[in-house]
Amino acid sequence: MSPDTQSAARSKPSLAIRRELRAPPESCFRAWTDPEALTRWFGPGTNQVVLAETDPRVGGRYRVVMRSAGGEEHEVSGEFREVVANRKLVFTWAWRSTPERQSLVTVEFVPAGDATALTLTHEALADDDARDRHRHGWTGSIERLAALVESSFASVRQRRV
Repeated sequence: MSPDTQSAARSKPSLAIRRELRAPPESCFRAWTDPEALTRWFGPGTNQVVLAETDPRVGGRYRVVMRSAGGEEHEVSGEFREVVANRKLVFTWAWRSTPERQSLVTVEFVPAGDATALTLTHEALADDDARDRHRHGWTGSIERLAALVESSFASVRQRRV
């Protein structure tokens, strides 16, 4: 982003969510970058991912299509701006229905013993309502992510014992 674009982005609403996940950063990172894993947790509530595509490299793209319980489809896509294996992802975010409302998501994975301190920051949202809707969506998604990576990691640990 240019300095002017960065300044404008900072003046728009943003959100930050922090969560400790009882799984290593490698497992958490994989859940964000592996299409099959994304289908198992991405989206809040009963939303189901019907398509997930990822190319996790700088300049690579991703696309996720979710279907609500009522059958409505929601598609989001963007481009990876920064990829640091097992530590950080930065990507643009735009809904198919509002491509002009591009925002920026940063996900950081910090080792914390046997756990991961995950911080998700979503910047340059269109308005306060969009921020609140995204906070609801991300909170629900991260709950589902936690359930997936924590149960998978617990299974791996039990097999080692």
